[in-house]
Amino acid sequence: MDVLELYRRTGALLEGHFLLRSGMHSPLFLQSAALLQHPLYAEAVGEALGKLFEDEKVDLVIAPAIGGVVLSFVVAKALGARALFAEKDGKGGMLIRKGLTVNPGDRFLAVEDVVTTGESVRKAIQAAEARGGVLVGVGAIVDRSGGRASFGVPFRALVSLEVPQYAPEACPLCREGVPLEEV
Repeated sequence: MDVLELYRRTGALLEGHFLLRSGMHSPLFLQSAALLQHPLYAEAVGEALGKLFEDEKVDLVIAPAIGGVVLSFVVAKALGARALFAEKDGKGGMLIRKGLTVNPGDRFLAVEDVVTTGESVRKAIQAAEARGGVLVGVGAIVDRSGGRASFGVPFRALVSLEVPQYAPEACPLCREGVPLEEV
């Protein structure tokens, strides 16, 4: 599967000057919600990501809300597992809503659409581990960390991209006067 072609086909691969959640600037942004709004594409991505972890016993798949809710569902479906999400707790972390169950010893896969620093998925991991879950892997549609993201378990992505990221004070796009879009 050509994941980047799916991003292009759905208008989810954007070029310009973007302020990422990490605070960094980038000339490329992947708007995964535009891709995952298409059920057939979402299911294909979920199946492909699930295949990367088919040798693991997975009880549940968790992702950071809100962007990871669909991804968690389609990967869980592919693996025959439960789908959960973690949401912001208002204190800088994440929590798992009451009614969503993580049993002590449950083996879980954490997924994220695009990993740049890995901070969002780490917070979802911490929420599941706080309930006794055992992390077995981290999956992403796109790894744009440049190979720097590490979680202490296997980290696998459908595609890895080397995309420049700039601190605001060192951003050549800012110096050129390219308008900055917050995403």
